[in-house]
Amino acid sequence: MPTTLIEPFRIKSIEPIRMTTRAERERLLDEARLNPFRLRAEDVLIDWLTDSGTGAMSSRQWGAIMEGDESYAGARSFYRLQAVIRELTGMEHFMPTHQGRAAEKVLFTAACKQGDVVPNNCHFDTTRANLEYLGVEALDLVIPEGLQPALIHPFKGNIDLDRVEHLLRTRGDRIPFGMITVTNNTGGGQPVSMANMRAYSELLHRHGKPLIMDVCRFAENAMFIKMREPGYTDVPVKAIVQEMFSLADGCTMSAKKDGMVNIGGFIVLRDEQWMDAVRNMLILTEGFPTYGGLAGRDLEALAVGLQEGIDEDYLRYRLRTAEYLGERLEAAGVGIVRPTGGHAVYIDARSILPDMPIEHYPAWALCNALYLQGGIRGVEIGSVMFGKRREDGSETYHSMELVRLAFPRRMYTQSHFDYAAEVIAEVKEDARNIRGVRIVKQPPFLRHFTCECAWA
Repeated sequence: MPTTLIEPFRIKSIEPIRMTTRAERERLLDEARLNPFRLRAEDVLIDWLTDSGTGAMSSRQWGAIMEGDESYAGARSFYRLQAVIRELTGMEHFMPTHQGRAAEKVLFTAACKQGDVVPNNCHFDTTRANLEYLGVEALDLVIPEGLQPALIHPFKGNIDLDRVEHLLRTRGDRIPFGMITVTNNTGGGQPVSMANMRAYSELLHRHGKPLIMDVCRFAENAMFIKMREPGYTDVPVKAIVQEMFSLADGCTMSAKKDGMVNIGGFIVLRDEQWMDAVRNMLILTEGFPTYGGLAGRDLEALAVGLQEGIDEDYLRYRLRTAEYLGERLEAAGVGIVRPTGGHAVYIDARSILPDMPIEHYPAWALCNALYLQGGIRGVEIGSVMFGKRREDGSETYHSMELVRLAFPRRMYTQSHFDYAAEVIAEVKEDARNIRGVRIVKQPPFLRHFTCECAWA
């Protein structure tokens, strides 16, 4: 029986990649102020900056787009998507948004106030920024194993229940809700176990607090549960998904991940506690509640994508892809977050640049080196993204210096991954020549998107 796991799809349309030289890339990176976000996409050979909205849609999704009802209010496409989401989540109240950070902005504005505290395993960048913009403390309480890149643990995304309980006892009056991010993007795309989610939900509910899930990658998390958690081997992924959602009181989602679409997100709530405020804010910022900033064709594509995203053959291939690249990198002596996550491989920049000062941003430096060497664009998950410049000019730094290589869905083939593995191995061998950077211009929030850098 063959052991090679093939792509569970055939390619029907292609998009050419423009090849570049090292000299071209040096010029282009300088023009981008040493910030990969500022590069033109056409100047990138393999674009693993993000898996958010960058994947390929299926023929069924493109067919569904032609069915889009573009009515302003009460469009047929809204009710088609609503039925799919209610079946998966079991929650009554659903509102689309144009993407995940919009869902966060609308819900947090309705449910939070200045001085609040929101615990999570790890808040990702836009979640943290949306909370901090409102004067809310975004508190990361992932288990200790989740902060140790090389350590093997099946569910490194689990939240530390003891620390949550202490927080509820000491500052519970300031907590509007608890959050959990599945999978834990900041910590390496690591999954959360069903047992941990259930215990967290019960703990919050004992203290009268709702649980809000960030479910960008709910399908990948469910597949990890099926593969790793006792008692779930023979349970269909769809049933695992429904059990996960049954533990929550509400969810935000960037549907650009496991919704398999290029744009879209949503808020779903179990009861009406925040509904009036959410609806009013949605109308003010996104649009009427039955389209929420999306065209009817986008709603149709998402209704199909949510169903395709829980296909077990696809999910098995998806998780194996990350595992395969991880194996290639480990064989080359490259340190990564272990075990590999679902949507990405995270390189531990400190394993390649152990002597680079933290103030030169090792993970950012490694991102630049990957682009210069092979035209690969990843994203820094480190002290540029999560550090801050204080008023006195000093810096806070992140606990880990990671480079995330996030894979668009149904887009790259094995030869792309083999090429990437060769490039990364070459970068490691030439690590002594990698240059650090310093930030010369930055905004107050989400500085990694637009900051300008110079060589240190």
